Amino acid sequence: MTDFLNDIRAEGIWLPDRLASAVIFAVVVSITLFAHRILFRLLARLVESKDLFWRSLVSRLQRVVRLAMLVAALSLGATAAPLTDYQAATVRHVLLIFFIILIARMAKTAKHIWMTVYLRRFRLDAEDNLLARKHVTQTRIMERVIDLLIVVVAVSACLMTFDAVRQYGVSLLASAGVAGIVVGLALQPVLKNLFAGIQLAITQPIRIDDALLVEGEWGRVEEITSTYVVLQLWDWRRLVLPLSYFIEKPFQNWTRESSALIGTVMIYLDYSVPVEAIRARVEQIAKASTLWDGRVVNVAVTDFRETVMEIRILVSASNSGRTFDLRCEVREKLIDFIRREYPAALPRMRAVMNEQPAQDRRQAAEQA
Repeated sequence: MTDFLNDIRAEGIWLPDRLASAVIFAVVVSITLFAHRILFRLLARLVESKDLFWRSLVSRLQRVVRLAMLVAALSLGATAAPLTDYQAATVRHVLLIFFIILIARMAKTAKHIWMTVYLRRFRLDAEDNLLARKHVTQTRIMERVIDLLIVVVAVSACLMTFDAVRQYGVSLLASAGVAGIVVGLALQPVLKNLFAGIQLAITQPIRIDDALLVEGEWGRVEEITSTYVVLQLWDWRRLVLPLSYFIEKPFQNWTRESSALIGTVMIYLDYSVPVEAIRARVEQIAKASTLWDGRVVNVAVTDFRETVMEIRILVSASNSGRTFDLRCEVREKLIDFIRREYPAALPRMRAVMNEQPAQDRRQAAEQA
């Protein structure tokens, strides 16, 4: 391109430097756009028979790749254009930073497409969604960790294009002194949650849509980010906890291996109630309910109190929400049955009245 300008000037045609630079940039942009169009037409034909990932990748990266090609072409144009050394260096530096950002954008787009296509095979709304929750949790945690790493690498690469920052970084790594310790302490919470997220993705003590009992609150895991976990509580409140909480502190996971749970109903009745009748009625309630999973139904006398006996009823359902509703159904129908069939069996206080003092008072009144 420089030889072309020299030949034009040798023929006596003079162009100002600014106009010459504009012509060079215009020619470079035109050639690049034409090459980009030809390239992506060929790529579109090549991926027509490929799977969804490759077709989506070519479609989603078309604009970003166009910008990246333009940035690279403009960088070459800045070298060939009649610019001063300072102007050329400044333009190339800005374009280099922009190119690094575009590369990071391409990496995030490719990662997002792959994970989206991968998660299409799993459905969280299925009845048995244990496998789906496992893969969705791992994928989303790793997605956020990868996003963080891409941003860190891109920002580091951009900063290292500046000589002052690059020299500072080299001296900092070489000294490994107090400054390194201060930076390490400052980043401790971030790194702690980052490694906790990686550990959660591998060991999976919690997953998306798991039912948890944490800090005395029951809720489901709604979101897992790179630093915190969001629980949607039963009354639609949100409980936000750091990732490290689930590594360092105990909590209850009601859906760790399966979503099925056994619900407990405690009732206190008079000693006169026939336990077999209560047991038969509970079995009828469970079998007639659409919430019962057909696995567990049990009635047992678990304790004797001064005035009542304690009866424990166990029923099972396919998940925590259905178990709660089944427990309520058993309570409602059982108390209605006892009130109708055995009203005397309901807990009551007994008292024996001593009638002798009343008779003495009546006799004293008559004698008077």
